[in-house]
Amino acid sequence: MSILGTSSYAGATALPEPVARAVELAAGAGFDRSCRPEHGRLLQALAAGAAPGGRIGETGTGYGVGLGWLLAGRRPGVRVVSIEREAERVAAVRELFADVPDLEVVHGDWTAIHPHGPFDLLVLDGGGNGKRTAAADPERLLTPGGTLVVDDLTPLTTWPPTHRGAPDTGRSAWYDHPALLTTEVRLAPDLATLLATRRP
Repeated sequence: MSILGTSSYAGATALPEPVARAVELAAGAGFDRSCRPEHGRLLQALAAGAAPGGRIGETGTGYGVGLGWLLAGRRPGVRVVSIEREAERVAAVRELFADVPDLEVVHGDWTAIHPHGPFDLLVLDGGGNGKRTAAADPERLLTPGGTLVVDDLTPLTTWPPTHRGAPDTGRSAWYDHPALLTTEVRLAPDLATLLATRRP
């Protein structure tokens, strides 16, 4: 979730239909922590890589903007599961995407994603929901060769990684995880994402 993320869509045109619907819902709810467009376009491209019969997972549904990007990119037959801890948001997004097949929006904390995996693509979102420490086990949650996205990071400027003058153990945990090959992608001057692939 990105600060001022929903506001970043002001004046945007030609958004994929599910994204436009979710942005309108988020704005109407006064929720301004949606996935930014730079990150959304990346999610759309990554979602297209899941083969029919595969699975995409997301933690931190919010009001469905990031989910909309995933839905815009996924191919028919790919199942999508999104987890959200706020019941009001779950109800709103379920209603918003009630017509979308192979989608489940689950109420719970991020650990509710476990029984729905393993995933070809897993997006860890929503503050500390499985991303600030390596609490999310990629060997359990990803298929071999599957992709993990850890979003909404300040771009890396030093090595080893630091955050507010201290070691950035949340970021290092993904770089150092023996089951993952991890890199960082800068999406904007103030926004970066970690991309990791589970080793076969």
